[in-house]
Amino acid sequence: MPQMSPLSWWMLFIYFLILMLMFSVMNYYIFFYPPQKSEMTKIKIHSMNWKW
Repeated sequence: MPQMSPLSWWMLFIYFLILMLMFSVMNYYIFFYPPQKSEMTKIKIHSMNWKW
């Protein structure tokens, strides 16, 4: 029935939209990055021994 075609296109659009959103959310939350330590703890203070 041709009068049902717009409805089927609309449902197909909704289906792919939901799929895209699901994959985007999964892709965002699937990676776990460990927290980085601050750079200030890595800096060591060296004594300045000038050789001149």
